[in-house]
Amino acid sequence: MKQAFLGILLAAVPLAAQVRDDMLRRGPGDNWLTYAGDYAAHRHSPLTQINRSNAASLVPKWVYHLENAKRLEATPLVYDGVMYVTNSNEIYALDARTGRPLWHYKDELAKQSDVNRGAAILGDRVFFITSDGQLVALNRKTGGLLWQKLYVDRKKGQFATVAPFAVKDRIIVGVSGGDSGTRGFVAAYSAATGEEMWRFWTVPAKGEPGSESWGPQTLDWGGAATWLSGTYDPELNLLYWTAGNPWPDFYGGDRHGDNLYSDSLLALDADTGKLKWYFQFTPHDTRDWDAQAWPVLLDERIGGTVRKILLHANRNGYLYMLDRTNGKFLKAVPYVEKVNWAKGIDAQGRPIPLPERDPTLTGQRICPSVRGASNWMSPSYSPESGLFYVPTLEQCDMYTSSTKTPEPMKNFAGTGAESIASEAGRFYMRAFDPRTLEKKWEYPMTGHADMWAGAVSTAGGVLFFGDDDGQLVALDARSGKHLWHFYMGQLLTASPITYMVEGKQYVTIASATDVFTFGLFEPAAPVPLVPEREVP
Repeated sequence: MKQAFLGILLAAVPLAAQVRDDMLRRGPGDNWLTYAGDYAAHRHSPLTQINRSNAASLVPKWVYHLENAKRLEATPLVYDGVMYVTNSNEIYALDARTGRPLWHYKDELAKQSDVNRGAAILGDRVFFITSDGQLVALNRKTGGLLWQKLYVDRKKGQFATVAPFAVKDRIIVGVSGGDSGTRGFVAAYSAATGEEMWRFWTVPAKGEPGSESWGPQTLDWGGAATWLSGTYDPELNLLYWTAGNPWPDFYGGDRHGDNLYSDSLLALDADTGKLKWYFQFTPHDTRDWDAQAWPVLLDERIGGTVRKILLHANRNGYLYMLDRTNGKFLKAVPYVEKVNWAKGIDAQGRPIPLPERDPTLTGQRICPSVRGASNWMSPSYSPESGLFYVPTLEQCDMYTSSTKTPEPMKNFAGTGAESIASEAGRFYMRAFDPRTLEKKWEYPMTGHADMWAGAVSTAGGVLFFGDDDGQLVALDARSGKHLWHFYMGQLLTASPITYMVEGKQYVTIASATDVFTFGLFEPAAPVPLVPEREVP
């Protein structure tokens, strides 16, 4: 284990008191304390200094290059002027005003390298996860190692890409590896000691409820990975965590049944990890449409009554509304035009699939594509505009399936899906009414349909997002009108944030190799003229 200090500039950046649970519940203000901004995943900031009237005057303020980065997927955290940003097996603390490095921690002993989506902060500690499944706790002020905990079984193909999630006195984690045959779980660890507090397996063990929905050969390797962070309702004390697709991804012959709890939303008691309810979006999935998209929590007037609802833009092409108190299905509508695999969703929330649209040995054109109508790219909800913003992809793929006997940890997926050369995909930023799920406007993007960036909205009436052409874009959040953009020239695979330091608002997004930060243009102070000297 090696710790590298790039510079101790802490005197220039005074560090505030500990990050308390009530601060996490309150959500963004000057700071940005969780991956999704708040527990409800609104990704909305109350800041107004940057607004629809002046967004066009945004300029770059600083850029920090991460030497070992190739594909940054992290959402930075900001607390009291310090930014924390992760890469594979490492975390940086930066001065959020200038981008100057404060400290850098890297796990030199990590046994593999994968993408990393971010950190968590609680008390005077910052937490991140290495690719080989070490949950690491560091001193927030110095980057000093406090403890680390190996929580995955590497011998079974498990690894980690998730941003940890701080709730009360614990850190919630998930696991990757489901596409190669492993068994997913959600687990909670003490933020103070690293002790495991509970663990919920997303594929039941033999004899447990739900195990009958699998075949015996795949039960121990069923997938249902949990590589995206969740959301949390403090009043209900419920965690909402999504589970990945079953394994093998495209061949279901050895796993007859619904394959619980793959492709599902899980409501877990935050204290015990006990399953309170679940909702499965795509039973017996053979198209790799895991549920790894954000469960967004809203309190909205539905049918004359204010209800605690949950919105989920699923990869299968349908936008869902659930009652988050009990998981009751309320509504679902297609949120992309290209949906041909099902006739619709029935009254219980189950899809009505079209058998002729199953993957075949010779190939079947199915919409949406294997990437889904959306994915883990962050949506946003603005209480000012009353709109729900979702990055969406209109694309179909050619899906194939094989009957080869599944072999865990040998990269067997049951074949797969390929793009159709004559049908180029296209990304859109779409705005929906969260009460009716009606589309209100859309902003078409240009590019090659390969981005993975999300959005953030502000009380200043601006929606920021990374587009498909390597640009950070600002739109009028009410109308979708273009206000500003900046070209970074790299594939965008992360979501922007906004924060304030010393009275100035900033917007930050990670590109493939760099962290870009923007603020309003400030004219230089005038230089006083010095009168010319007379020549004698």
